[in-house]
Amino acid sequence: MGRSMRGAALLLAGALAVDGAVVRAEGVDVSAYREAADKLIAAARADGRAFERLRDLTDLFGSRLSGSPQLESALRWAAEEMRKDGLENVRLEPVMVPRWVRGAESLDLVEPDGGRLVVLGLGGSVGTPADGVTAELMVVKSYEELEARAAEARGRIVLYNVPFTKYGETVRYRGGGASRAAKLGAVATLLRSVGLPGLRTPHTGALTYEDGAPRIPSAAIPFEDADRLQRLVDRKRKVVLRLRMEAQTLPDVPSANLVAEWKGRDKPEEIVLIGGHIDSWDVGTGAMDDGGGSMVSWEAARLLKSLNLRPRRTVRVVLFTNEENGLRGGQAYRDQHQSEPHVAAIESDSGVFKPRGFGFTGSDAARAIVTSLVKLLDPIDAANVGSDGGGADIGPLVRAKKVPSLSLDVDGSRYFLLHHTPADTLDKLDADDVARCAASMAVMAYVLADLPERLPAP
Repeated sequence: MGRSMRGAALLLAGALAVDGAVVRAEGVDVSAYREAADKLIAAARADGRAFERLRDLTDLFGSRLSGSPQLESALRWAAEEMRKDGLENVRLEPVMVPRWVRGAESLDLVEPDGGRLVVLGLGGSVGTPADGVTAELMVVKSYEELEARAAEARGRIVLYNVPFTKYGETVRYRGGGASRAAKLGAVATLLRSVGLPGLRTPHTGALTYEDGAPRIPSAAIPFEDADRLQRLVDRKRKVVLRLRMEAQTLPDVPSANLVAEWKGRDKPEEIVLIGGHIDSWDVGTGAMDDGGGSMVSWEAARLLKSLNLRPRRTVRVVLFTNEENGLRGGQAYRDQHQSEPHVAAIESDSGVFKPRGFGFTGSDAARAIVTSLVKLLDPIDAANVGSDGGGADIGPLVRAKKVPSLSLDVDGSRYFLLHHTPADTLDKLDADDVARCAASMAVMAYVLADLPERLPAP
């Protein structure tokens, strides 16, 4: 029996083994929380409030890019509704956020005369001159190929036609591709969308310009158009494109993180943080990324209030601002709250599809506890514990304070089909899946907040 199995077995007896020593974990008894967990699951699925709130968020306010009036209206609406729910200490904590405005954009195939292609500017990109950028196309499949053909890049529009593998691998072309090509003299870049193929739908996302490198316009195109251009180049056809983008970055504007609490009965100063980001890209309505994560986090606290389940510690909901194009919300939360003792931080930002359990990052001792507690979600088949927890918004706090972190794990098979696209809309989600996500968040938050002893630190 390996160390993790021995730890799990000992945990059920009230202790666990860590590096050969026995660490007491008294009071960690899954059965003691079964009744509360079952009530939370039943209430979440019977009520359906999370899906209803997500419907209202997306239908009433639409997309919610940082700096937009829609985001600020959504924050004020959610704050008022949280107060009506009876949550405590509801407040908007100020955050200054970037304001990037897309404007009109287009991409034309000039030579051969092939009409208009589908294009979606990358967040933070500069715009083009009013009459656009017209240039011959250069297609590469990697940074290595770009460097090997560096002399050809000058004066060209460079297309990174890099097939999607894993997000963490492919997204580097979105983040840094413009500057890499600009340093070689390229006048603009295009990117095969970072996501799964899907009905000629482009994926946006943020880029980052390197200091000292020329800032050139950059946009994403769907895989169908990327492959069409690739075929033309492979046939030795000269390809000339005209890219027009009105994108501009305006001065920073005020926004806020929305914070609400369900105060702990014994140790209210200790916090279990749950949340997602309420901002979205300016395409689609951000139902999956991350309106859903925000609404199930909010619903988790509302369920505790409605069932009068008040744990030992405080459950704090945070709807973060500006995750998509700046991470200012997560950074501001860290700066404003890092002196407070956080027992755990839980984020939902992978969609609200069928839940499977949680990812976890922390000590072996804490993992053993979470592995036993997640069995409370067996009735909805969400009792898995994965290797990686956390998320972009809770990341600044987790790294600064070494807080155990969890992320809601869902069936992500469609996530990167819809991620950052106009297709991120409510109709792609199932109401019962959303309810089960809310139940999962509620059960885990409640139990972690109610354990007699806090999770062992990493």
